[in-house]
Amino acid sequence: MDGDRVEIDGGIMEGGGQILRVSTALSCLLGLPLRVRRIRAGRSQPGLRPQHLSGLEIIRDLCDGKLNGGEIGSTEITFTPGKIKGGTHIADTKTAGSVCLLMQVAMPCVLFAASPSELHLKGGTNAEMAPQIDYTVMVFKPIVEKFNFTFNCDIKRRGYYPQGGGEVVVQMSPVKELSPINLTERGTMTKIYGRAFVAGALPIKLAKDMSAAAVRCIRREIRDLYINIQPVREPDDQAVGTGSGIIIVAETSTGCLLAGSSLGKRGKNADKVGIEAAEMLLQNLKHGGTVDDSLQDQLIIFMALAKGVSRVKCGPITLHTQTAIHFAEQLTKAKFTVTKSEEEDPGNDTYIIECQGMGMINSNL
Repeated sequence: MDGDRVEIDGGIMEGGGQILRVSTALSCLLGLPLRVRRIRAGRSQPGLRPQHLSGLEIIRDLCDGKLNGGEIGSTEITFTPGKIKGGTHIADTKTAGSVCLLMQVAMPCVLFAASPSELHLKGGTNAEMAPQIDYTVMVFKPIVEKFNFTFNCDIKRRGYYPQGGGEVVVQMSPVKELSPINLTERGTMTKIYGRAFVAGALPIKLAKDMSAAAVRCIRREIRDLYINIQPVREPDDQAVGTGSGIIIVAETSTGCLLAGSSLGKRGKNADKVGIEAAEMLLQNLKHGGTVDDSLQDQLIIFMALAKGVSRVKCGPITLHTQTAIHFAEQLTKAKFTVTKSEEEDPGNDTYIIECQGMGMINSNL
């Protein structure tokens, strides 16, 4: 059997958990046995961290697969997938590891299951180095549903660094196949909205300060657009621990959603958190693309699986996106091309990612 394993070098390109997420999800979908070596080789703590292990375990459970090397700190795993089944599955990082990254690895798989799925994902909902759950619900969800599927995401409890303790329940029904997407027209900006939140021991004043600072920062560039960033205090029975942060979304006439976000932490001024998110949003708006930096790489696996040609216009291609493309091409028959967009002002760094998808068919339906 070992002769037929796909060999993945987990230390190249982005060199992090994303290689594991893309390759194990595709291994599960395509029934390809996999070996990943040099997992997170260049990181300060190489090998599997709790959230990577939870991601591998949920994939294993989704398809009754076999996982070897699944321990914290392990730098090599082998994975042999079985048949994807629906039903209820639980993944718990037991840390503040991101529930959104667990969702990223599981979602493509359950789309091609035999029956509806309910995923109970536990960990951090608003974690560093990962999309916040608010981003997943406000930006990722409406855009990814253009591939012709829907899902429900219920935030039961929010959890923050360091203890986590959040829980999100995702419900999805399987599909026969995914449709391609064409996101190449930005349109004009119609509104900017968002939420600045505090939880636990923090006063609502911090949320108001984050929101006000963000609005002031945006107003310097964008004068006459409606901006509504709601300050909120998360209800105590729906949040574990103390945390704060902000997400700001710009919506356009063609339904594009681009965002900026930032998390508060001890010793970080609330104004700074608001300004960071506003500056990230303005940066994402500058390049003229239809998706922001955080969404680019999350769309790649769906483009690879879809039937037909998908096109997405974006700013400079991130290393995460290059990595996702590399492994999607290595494991599927999908073909990606990235070209500089000509119609833009030449000073703009705008690109078109085009993908001839493999046209994955759900044989269970």
